[in-house]
Amino acid sequence: MSEHSSIPPLHDLLLQRVPRVRVTQWLIGVNLLVFLAMLASGAGLWHSSNSVQLAWGANFGPATQDGEWWRLGSALFLHFGVLHLVMNMWALWDGGQLVERMYGHLRFAAIYFISGITGNLLSLVSHHGQAISGGASGAIFGVYGALLVCVWRERRQLQPREFRWLFWGASGFAALTIVLGLLIPGIDNAAHVGGFLTGLLSGVVLARALEAGQTLPWRPRARAAAVFALALLLLISQIPAPAWLWSEEALARKEVSEFLRDDAAIRQAWQNILNDSKRGGVSFDELAGRIDTAIGDRYEESFEHLSLFPINPALPSAKTLEMLRDYAELRRNASRSLAEGLRSKDSAKIREAIALEKKSRELQSPARVPPEKPKP
Repeated sequence: MSEHSSIPPLHDLLLQRVPRVRVTQWLIGVNLLVFLAMLASGAGLWHSSNSVQLAWGANFGPATQDGEWWRLGSALFLHFGVLHLVMNMWALWDGGQLVERMYGHLRFAAIYFISGITGNLLSLVSHHGQAISGGASGAIFGVYGALLVCVWRERRQLQPREFRWLFWGASGFAALTIVLGLLIPGIDNAAHVGGFLTGLLSGVVLARALEAGQTLPWRPRARAAAVFALALLLLISQIPAPAWLWSEEALARKEVSEFLRDDAAIRQAWQNILNDSKRGGVSFDELAGRIDTAIGDRYEESFEHLSLFPINPALPSAKTLEMLRDYAELRRNASRSLAEGLRSKDSAKIREAIALEKKSRELQSPARVPPEKPKP
């Protein structure tokens, strides 16, 4: 009889030790509920836009580094589509129920969240804060890292076939996913690698013996904790300064929205003036006065307001704001020239006004220019 024949299967041992995997079930449940809530709010089933992900708390340098550090954690519950969600939840269930039973509920939760948050932090550094990332995969990679640590440590207590299946299966999953991340654009490999390495270290620090009464040595724990602390400090020191902040972009988008609303009102006022002039009974001086008041003065106010607004050239909406400022200036000058030409009956001034108005139309129409979105 082989010396391994009397070793009970790991699954039976773990099931007896921790019958229910509450944390794994809770994590899967929360991820599903968040995805359903996103769908109810307008997110796509197969793919959600960057704007939706940002609104729900995705990790993005200009927003995260603008005081919204909670995004490092909230991003763990967001997924860009149903396929992304299903793959992650399958991997979490497959590895989570094992690791939760190996380490216990609280230690498993610590491994999951520490790995996920650290992975998102590495993503922030690796992509210079310009990637919009979300998903549970960084935390799940941490779970598989901790699984490898436990299986390797207990390899002599496992049946050889069971050890090979668990160790090489988890290793193959991690390696294959990272390779796919190198080949397929849009996969956040930095979060995967960061989560996996954190899971390895966390698995050593939070290790728990499988057999009751067994004591694990403290030195490996201390060394792993020291390595993690130093690595985390180094990682934090490498966080790049953002080229722009989300609050700045939010103010810029507000300015654009307000300008578009005001421009629509001014256009309506201009249409009213044209309609009145066609009906007759309005002198050139009266028309000129109305153009100055309803058109020129309001574009003057818009131009001065946009000129005083501090525009960070790195903002996604910077070019839109600059275009709107030029547009307001041209429309103001056109209305002033038209009013002056009507008062003095100067055809040259009227032609100048027409040329300026035509030039303003050569710019992108502000009614069709939304603020530029951050690029992933």
